Amino acid sequence: MMNPREVKTNEDAKRLIAERKLSHVKVGLFDIDGVMRGKYMSKDKFLSALESGFAFCDVVLGWDSNDKLYESADVKFTGWHTGYPDAPVRVLLHSCREIPFEDGMLLFLCEFEGEAAKICPRNLLKRIVTRADELGFDVFSAFEYEFFLFNETPESIREKGYRNLKPITPGFFGYSMIRSSSHAQLYHELLELGEKMDFPIEGLHTETGPGVLEAAIAVDIAQDAADKAALFKTFVKVWAQRRDMMATFMAKWSADYPGQSGHIHLSLRNKDGSGSAFYDPSQPMRMSTLQRHFIAGQQRLMPEFLAMLAQTVNAYSRIIPGFWAPTDATWGCENRTTALRVIPGGDKSQRVEFRLGSADANPYIALAAALGAGLYGIEHQLEPTEMVEGNAYEQQHPPQLKLPGTLGESARALRASSVARSLFGDEFVDHYAASREWEEGEFRKHITDWEMERYFEII
Repeated sequence: MMNPREVKTNEDAKRLIAERKLSHVKVGLFDIDGVMRGKYMSKDKFLSALESGFAFCDVVLGWDSNDKLYESADVKFTGWHTGYPDAPVRVLLHSCREIPFEDGMLLFLCEFEGEAAKICPRNLLKRIVTRADELGFDVFSAFEYEFFLFNETPESIREKGYRNLKPITPGFFGYSMIRSSSHAQLYHELLELGEKMDFPIEGLHTETGPGVLEAAIAVDIAQDAADKAALFKTFVKVWAQRRDMMATFMAKWSADYPGQSGHIHLSLRNKDGSGSAFYDPSQPMRMSTLQRHFIAGQQRLMPEFLAMLAQTVNAYSRIIPGFWAPTDATWGCENRTTALRVIPGGDKSQRVEFRLGSADANPYIALAAALGAGLYGIEHQLEPTEMVEGNAYEQQHPPQLKLPGTLGESARALRASSVARSLFGDEFVDHYAASREWEEGEFRKHITDWEMERYFEII
């Protein structure tokens, strides 16, 4: 029987569906917040869509992660004023995968076309990858995610009001052989899921905190790496819930533990076949001039692009000193206190780790920001500031490297960025900035437990 990952043409897809005698397949795409939206589609409708595409309600680009419509005058692409019409969508044949726990069911990723493509996160990344291609580079990337697992269900967390949740294991057991061996079945299932759905996990271990794991997804070309990251986050949650557990990728669920990162590893290779564009054994850290420019662009634009990397209100609770998240746009060599970590290696391993992103960020948007900024640095031959050595948290840095402190501040910085507009387009910047301002506005409508405990009696 044909392997779903071998599907490349319409005829391949038709053959595989026939072999499996499927009456339906699943189709899905990712919204602004990185939430996968999709449906079952009948075989006949899907086969028709292979030839001419299909339509998907553009509301998925016009609501937040809780399905609440962006009722903002700044959101112009879709809304009540447009009537939330359908937008054209195309099926990505090469994305075909089997969903292991659905008896041979096939999943196909999709992306928006037409005007909606200007807003669509996957298309955003595609435009930046095309820019790299035009500059003569192939882009390779890999994502690392930290996530907590709980012995909870969607019902129990709501009944508890999201308090007193029970992680799958207690205590601080970073890189624990005890935990990974005691719960070996869970680890093996997760590793198997990664193999079957083609987001192979290169490394899996416990992190610092109760019930927290870190998974490193294997490197791939940029577009496929983002697909794999987005699918990983979605189907780890599915896998956990099918076991009466919950997985969370929110940036910081508890003030008692470090936040959850979504680190991005990036490298460029020359399309002419001459090898890594980042590797120069004659230079310190084996860092080529081109990699230095790339890092300089990432550093320079990090404050302007932060909303694309820390996209929730909660993400800013993670960006604090001493908890493994950078607070300034710094860089260093093998330094995990900086925002950018140069990793010296050989032709295949010389790279930069973009450590700012949180686990809750949309992988397409985060990678577009990290890559776009680096390419801008190359195009303009920018130079980074002096490299940080030692603890970056204890040092004073130039004021232009300070990161915005709130989602609203970050959204305004993105909206005002002429570089963001040149890289990502006015339509995306305006829509995305408005969506982040909406997100912060929704937060401001609520009273936190901290406010109640601090002010209710004493003030």
